[in-house]
Amino acid sequence: MHVPDGFIDAPVSIAAGAVAVAGIGIALRGARRELDDRTAPLAGLTAAFVFAAQMLNFPVAAGTSGHLLGGTLAAILVGPYTGVLCVSVVLLMQALLFADGGLTALGVNITTMALVTVLAGYGLFRLLLRMLPKTRASVAAASFVAALVSVPAAAAAFTVIYAAGGTADVSIGKVATAMIGVHVLIGIGEALITAATVSSVLAVRPDLVYGARGLMKPLELRVAARKADGPAEPSRA
Repeated sequence: MHVPDGFIDAPVSIAAGAVAVAGIGIALRGARRELDDRTAPLAGLTAAFVFAAQMLNFPVAAGTSGHLLGGTLAAILVGPYTGVLCVSVVLLMQALLFADGGLTALGVNITTMALVTVLAGYGLFRLLLRMLPKTRASVAAASFVAALVSVPAAAAAFTVIYAAGGTADVSIGKVATAMIGVHVLIGIGEALITAATVSSVLAVRPDLVYGARGLMKPLELRVAARKADGPAEPSRA
């Protein structure tokens, strides 16, 4: 889904850049409340995982490509504000180091792949948790559905941006069909990866999953007490 340079005209690219800057500014403030001794190391690992996952690209149409996004996964693991920052840093590094997505289109890419995926995915995740039982299975199921919806939501957001300022000689109908249709399939793969990752972390360190905090108690180590056969003998000098 990385948008190359020149695919969106300058006015719309500038407008998307302004939205991205505003979103990152809000995320920087909100991340102060999310980052702590537990979340900070996990945020780095999450960003690295998203970076690796986004390197697997699937061609879509007219110079664009589809891939795993990771916004919902990042938001569930480290919080929505920190999740936006994780994905935004990944997109910046990919544009600078690998020319994966144009620098002039960085605002478009951050808006669709960081802001929209986190807003749609994490918002749906929290809504589902309110209706489901407070269990680990419910968290995994909610993460699956949220990730599944977030990917075509980002594709739909890109389609709207393309309709406003697309420069390629491709009809909006073809772009919408290609982007949303393919990303529904990509969303299934992302949903499986998101649910599996969240379930794995919940199994060993539920306290590290930001989206599940307060829903379940952390694992406790219990040692069975031994019963003495009789009263202890007094010590002899």
